[in-house]
Amino acid sequence: MPEPRDPATLRATLASPAFARLWLAWLAGNVAMWMHEVTAAWRMAQLTDDPLMVALVQAAGTLPLFLLGLPSGALADRFDRRRVYAVAQAALAVVAIVLAVVAATGTATPMLLLALCVANGIGLAVRFPAFAALVPDLVPVHQLSAALTLNALAMNLTRVVGPLIAGAMIAMLGSAAVFAANALMALVACALVLGARVPQAGPAPVRRVHPPLAAAIAEGVRYTVRTPQLRAIVLRAFVFFVQTIGLVALMPLLARRLGDDATLYTAMLAAAGAGAVLVALALPRLPSVRPRGRVVDASVLAYALATVVAVLASSLWLVLPALALSGAAWLSGVNTLTMSAQLLLPPALRARGMAIYQMSIMGASAGGAALWGALASRSSVATALVASALLGLALLPLTRRLSIEDAARPA
Repeated sequence: MPEPRDPATLRATLASPAFARLWLAWLAGNVAMWMHEVTAAWRMAQLTDDPLMVALVQAAGTLPLFLLGLPSGALADRFDRRRVYAVAQAALAVVAIVLAVVAATGTATPMLLLALCVANGIGLAVRFPAFAALVPDLVPVHQLSAALTLNALAMNLTRVVGPLIAGAMIAMLGSAAVFAANALMALVACALVLGARVPQAGPAPVRRVHPPLAAAIAEGVRYTVRTPQLRAIVLRAFVFFVQTIGLVALMPLLARRLGDDATLYTAMLAAAGAGAVLVALALPRLPSVRPRGRVVDASVLAYALATVVAVLASSLWLVLPALALSGAAWLSGVNTLTMSAQLLLPPALRARGMAIYQMSIMGASAGGAALWGALASRSSVATALVASALLGLALLPLTRRLSIEDAARPA
């Protein structure tokens, strides 16, 4: 498959009106997502000093994506994916409004905050497979790599912009204003995706009689189990996220070690996002130089190094470059695995297949966040994060045997 090697390919992909609207919806939705994560994590760090509770903010937001991944994927394969995505965005707006009210009235407690993070995660669980399945419907196969790169750029540009906006708003207006802004952006994303029209090539397809929901879920599971490359992608994604989630979940406590300042925490998140943005611009060239499996291997090594440096460094000027490296490593690993899964899955099973992929990621994120948070509570944040890096290195000889190379080509 041709790889996008110049900006013209990315511009040509964005020239599609339907994809452009979906991409803008993804952009707006992800700004709100990152603003939520920053604000919720920082607020929890202010409510309690317990590392486990801080880490559980991440777990609470990702657990629903694990538990509801398959049902939401089956729904996205049965119904209009645009409408499924729009309903999810509307639900996220409702949750953001409730968070704004709770923050404005000063009634937030650790448990209430976790409950609302779970509700936010439910909306994201419905959103992700619908979006992942929509993208290949809107671009030709030779532009899919460019589309995924644009989506990665949107994710990581918002990873920079979202925390910066959230940090500034927290400092000037308070967390209630952040959540209110999230509600507005979620509604904008809802309107944008409803306006995207999926192009239809050739004669209208024959209306498919869908199997019952349980049967549809079972069909997606069977396809994953019987496809070696997809199994490899799912397992490698699971291990990668168990390793990488520790630094993300415990970053508020790293920030407090250097200075209890929301602006410092924002700068740390922005550094990680900036590294991801920079590597996203170069990532489409990497598979032509090295096999995709080696890109993932290098991402594991780089993330482990970045984690150890960020934990052990006492100067912010060492921590920020390390976090930039972590963002670059995270993006290269995730985008490579996601592209491989997208290209492997047939259209009729795409949402369910991507939902299973999502479940591996979110199960690893929820379980990993709880694991490293519990370890930090019993020992220290530094011990937990170094352990997360060592785990990734220890499992690398095993995971690198799981080939994803054939999955990089259309089935």
